[in-house]
Amino acid sequence: MPDTLVSMSDIDRGRAELDRLWARGRAFLGTEVAIMGGAMSWVSERHLVAAISNAGGFGVIACGAMNPALLEAEIAATQAMTTRPFGVNLITMHPQLDDLVRVCIAARVGHVVLAGGIPPGPAVRAVKDGGARLIAFTPALVLAKRLVRSGADALVIEGSEAGGHIGPVSLTVLAQEILPHIKDVPIFVAGGLGRGEAILAYLEMGASGAQLGTRFAATTDSIAHARFKQAFIRANARDALPSVQLDERFPVIPVRGLVNEGTKRFLEHQAITLARFQSGELTKEAAQLDIEHFWAGALRRAVIDGDIDTGSVMAGQSVGMVTAQQTVGEVIFELVQQATKALAARASR
Repeated sequence: MPDTLVSMSDIDRGRAELDRLWARGRAFLGTEVAIMGGAMSWVSERHLVAAISNAGGFGVIACGAMNPALLEAEIAATQAMTTRPFGVNLITMHPQLDDLVRVCIAARVGHVVLAGGIPPGPAVRAVKDGGARLIAFTPALVLAKRLVRSGADALVIEGSEAGGHIGPVSLTVLAQEILPHIKDVPIFVAGGLGRGEAILAYLEMGASGAQLGTRFAATTDSIAHARFKQAFIRANARDALPSVQLDERFPVIPVRGLVNEGTKRFLEHQAITLARFQSGELTKEAAQLDIEHFWAGALRRAVIDGDIDTGSVMAGQSVGMVTAQQTVGEVIFELVQQATKALAARASR
């Protein structure tokens, strides 16, 4: 139905209904809108995180491989740029995880996201005892129930449409599997989200909010290189593909990114390494390490240096909806308007 047939009263009712649908997520995050920024290494740093929080959303620092001193400095720098809530994403496999949690608690970070694996008990207890709220990722219903029992205050279900490291199941399926059965904690959906109407659909299924990464990565507030952002603007959904594994004996963690010369070379590198293993030149362990080390530093090369040819240009399938550089505020406003107008059009009918 054309916008001209939607009255201002319908728009007001639409916004009120949207606020009702994600009220639980807003209350949990302490934000105006229940939209989280995905934690993207080299991208989700102080500038983007503060911009998302200042625009009414919830920014999340990507700790990645930072040591405790670097994380402490990043949190302090972010706090100097925003007085609004933001979180910190920690990788469960980090060798200094306990120290990183202590840094977050000492800095009074209100929400800690434990990602990359099942959160270890000591880290969970440290987050909870420190007064922060714990957010965890779940790829299946059985694990969702386990995480809630172990103390997770909220969950993120991220579909394979997302950029970066991904699981094998789409958000559409995960939402159907998990949302009807987990009511104890708020759940945020992620993966391939680029429009407000899609977020609205998941809210009506029972989600409390959404997490987006790709659309924020290409904003003017992101420190990513101009060539990195232009690659997003030029790309279509079909250009963002997961990495390919040549041999099951040498597992490759699937990562979704834009196909480029680097992804083609990775396939060639796997084939060469496999041949060296089969000839006896490399042990299985050495071959595995050789494959894993291929992408070392590749994400930084793409994001910071602008090497979009051989770097790792991680992007979700929503990249096709990135058509221009916008501010973070414009992206969030657009998403809210799209959801509101969809609800308003329904009310006018």
